[in-house]
Amino acid sequence: MLYHAYELTHAAISPMRTYARMGQQALNSPFNPFAESYPAKASSAAFEMFINATRRYGKPEFGLDSTTVDGVETPILEEVTHALPFCNLLHFKRDSGAAEARNDPKVLIIAPMSGHYATLLRGTVKQMLPDHDVYITDWIDAREVPLAEGVFDLDDYTDYLIEFCRILGEDGERPAVMAVCQPGVPMMVAASLMAMNKDPFRPSSITLMGSPIDTAKNPKQPNELATTRPLSWFENNVIVTVPWPNPGFMRRVYPGFLQLSGFLAMNIDKHVDAHKNQFNHLIRGDGDSTAAHRKFYDEYMAVMDLTSEFYLQTIERVFQKRLLAIGAYYHRNTLVDPAAIRDIAILTIEGEKDDITGIGQTEAAHTLTPKLPAKKHAHYVQEGVGHYGIFNGSRWREIIQPKVADFIETNRSKVKA
Repeated sequence: MLYHAYELTHAAISPMRTYARMGQQALNSPFNPFAESYPAKASSAAFEMFINATRRYGKPEFGLDSTTVDGVETPILEEVTHALPFCNLLHFKRDSGAAEARNDPKVLIIAPMSGHYATLLRGTVKQMLPDHDVYITDWIDAREVPLAEGVFDLDDYTDYLIEFCRILGEDGERPAVMAVCQPGVPMMVAASLMAMNKDPFRPSSITLMGSPIDTAKNPKQPNELATTRPLSWFENNVIVTVPWPNPGFMRRVYPGFLQLSGFLAMNIDKHVDAHKNQFNHLIRGDGDSTAAHRKFYDEYMAVMDLTSEFYLQTIERVFQKRLLAIGAYYHRNTLVDPAAIRDIAILTIEGEKDDITGIGQTEAAHTLTPKLPAKKHAHYVQEGVGHYGIFNGSRWREIIQPKVADFIETNRSKVKA
């Protein structure tokens, strides 16, 4: 009923949004003699705030049309190289002779499946493109996947990552992998399984960024929320059924709008201040500031549903029982042994002010891999940044990304049968 109530409320407000748009157009019309007056500007700003607060935000575009390779402006072609029911392997193909002449490493960026779309990592991808052949996991909104496609749980997620690594390794070089936030655990599981099986396409290196490998270390608000309630509470209170006429009709999901509510609640004062400032910017006609606000919230407000199986298993395995951290994680019927990792270099990156994944949670990956040579372990804490600053923003571009690029290059390795 919760999902149905959400959809009905959205539909009920739709006429109000239409009236608000009509009112805004009338107030801003060049034929309105009072358009430049304060009351008109304030009313127009209020209409826009209402429209943006109540509209549905669709999946954003990456919008990465070009990059520079060795000084050459290079077009970027987005192509789906492998399609699975719940994820597309998206390739940012650099279409120029300068790019083709280089021997750049293939990099698989694993976007988090935690409510937002993979486009949240637009800045991450953009900075990697000049010197890397970049692929990303473009997860599909669960409400868009028909029930006939079956379930999708944490084990399926891990299987997808293994499959993608094998695809990228087909050209003879083991891929480099970057896992941002939530996928750190399934990527460690995938790497461990591939090492246990001596899979020739196992990654050459893994970069874990703000990942909850051991949530007992310096727990933050998301950790506490997940551990202060039994799993049954989550199943009974936040899992709902996708309503008709969505393609995923009858699929049980953790809806994106609930996850968004959680995101907003964590920093509610910050978001309230941002919207107050936006209202004032609209009145003053500060185009740059209003455009920056719209760009951020167009991305932030766009959310996707997660399958109930994946969500509940993540709560239980990662946050409540910490199975990987204590050596009790099973992938289907196989006990996962991270100690089997002997030649997959691991770089862990944390943010000093991260309020989602506390300091030490990602670094814990190193203690799980005691047989990995010391030269293949690396850890870095970036001062002055929170969770998103690890993979976006000026410090990502100027400090963190060069370290990641050096780590990937240093640990490149050919596929050996």
